[in-house]
Amino acid sequence: MELDVRHLRALCAIADTGSLHRAARQLGTSQPALTTQLRRIEHSLGGLLFARERTGCRPTPLGLTVLSRARPLLAGMDALVTEVRAAVNGVDGRPRLRIGSTASRAIPGWLRRLRERLPGTDTQLNVAVSANALLGLVAAGELDVAFVHQVEGCPLRMPDGLDVRVLVEREPQFISLAADHPAAADETVELADLAGDRWMVDPSVDGEWDGLRRVFAAAGVNPPVLHGDYLTAASLVASGEAVTPCQPTSRPRSDMAIRPLRGDPLAVRLLLAARTGAFEDTIHATVHAALEAAYWEAARMSAPYRAWLAEPHRGEDGRTLIPA
Repeated sequence: MELDVRHLRALCAIADTGSLHRAARQLGTSQPALTTQLRRIEHSLGGLLFARERTGCRPTPLGLTVLSRARPLLAGMDALVTEVRAAVNGVDGRPRLRIGSTASRAIPGWLRRLRERLPGTDTQLNVAVSANALLGLVAAGELDVAFVHQVEGCPLRMPDGLDVRVLVEREPQFISLAADHPAAADETVELADLAGDRWMVDPSVDGEWDGLRRVFAAAGVNPPVLHGDYLTAASLVASGEAVTPCQPTSRPRSDMAIRPLRGDPLAVRLLLAARTGAFEDTIHATVHAALEAAYWEAARMSAPYRAWLAEPHRGEDGRTLIPA
């Protein structure tokens, strides 16, 4: 017979109550069953653990040795169970929502709406460069939802067991350039006018570099390219050292202009992914609605994107490009 957690709890209950009868009541079993269990444990260990006296049960020296080892083990097990339940149910028993996202200016508004619409929910955020990595975390059950972008012409690796909702079918990618760049004088930039500039792109963003190369090839241009992160790119753009693709929700600065490319050759598809069937519940429906509202709020706060959306030929389907 091998000892398990049940046996250790029984021994501690007998020692704590000093009585087989009271210990049986505490454990929710009968006294004869507990007595039989104790005899089997003692037989397995090869010695008496409790002296049966008229006033109750008293641990023997062997029993004290076993109890001194059993109590820390049980305390550790209880702590483990508490931690696991907290991880599953959230902090202090609150419901938990684990969301992942690639970089987006919709995130602050999304979190604000989730706090308002899901009060008491412990909302956790994981922002990552790789959309594929976030989708993998959802599939593995480590995230509840992920908001990602898919570069046009560069499909993401979609794991099995996910449902995906389209937030925006085709979001154009704009260009960030120095405010005093000659091309910034026009409301729309020709790709050919930037062929002599150094472009900066983050190759760690899934599909970003492949998508840009496809656009260059289609336009017949081959500009010099720098590889780096977009935080560094911002300072290089402002100083006139580079131009870079950017989200249309980006906002101009005094030293930086945001312009659409003529013909919108570079675009992404915005997706919200969750485990299969998750969108059928109220929480995930709320998550989607909050994200959609936050996205269009961010879109309206960007003057270049607001102007792009207002053009008559935009949003012909009336659903994905024009906010409701």
